[in-house]
Amino acid sequence: MVKIGNDWDDLLKGEWDKPYYRQLRGFLKSEYSSRTIYPDMHDIFNALRYTPYNDVKVVILGQDPYHGPGQAHGLCFSVKPGVPSPPSLVNIFKELAHEYPSDFRVPRDGYLVPWAERGVLLLNTVLTVRAGQANSHKGKGWEQLTDRVIGLLNERVEPIVFLLWGANARSKKSLVTGSGHLVLEAPHPSPLSAHNGFFGCGHFVRTNEFIEANGLLPVDWRLP
Repeated sequence: MVKIGNDWDDLLKGEWDKPYYRQLRGFLKSEYSSRTIYPDMHDIFNALRYTPYNDVKVVILGQDPYHGPGQAHGLCFSVKPGVPSPPSLVNIFKELAHEYPSDFRVPRDGYLVPWAERGVLLLNTVLTVRAGQANSHKGKGWEQLTDRVIGLLNERVEPIVFLLWGANARSKKSLVTGSGHLVLEAPHPSPLSAHNGFFGCGHFVRTNEFIEANGLLPVDWRLP
């Protein structure tokens, strides 16, 4: 039984005994005992731990965790304190600095926990990965769980902004059917695609405009 420690526990309690998750759990037990897997097993569900269901204002969907040493800690795009920001995150910060030229200063590192604590769910669609092997845990069952997370958020009456960057995230658009939510799509912030429409997308300002229009406090995107 997975213990999140907030309202996600009641919402997801039916998932842990389903056949797909029992199979996934067996696979992960083997992987963690025989290979280097990221993130640390105690960090796998950090996205849900830091951002309770009822606090979610924004969802940013990633693909799978960073697969380099000391980077992944359970939040998409985020790295541990003191770890240099990977290229995609550097580009996210560049876009923020462009949208908020007087307010946003590029931070010392890419630790995004402050965003998570302000209602930004930083969710990868696959929550684990082998060291040095991107997408190595794709198709093992994580997608069924994270689709369920997205589906539960779609059921919320309160408006949520879904930021879908890149083909993997955009493939989840069909899961967001609630008329009160806002879906914003763009190319991935990777250096390979950021210049094809991520830069200049205006998603951070548009997110806050939507949130404020619905009577909620905007997200403070600033970081230490």
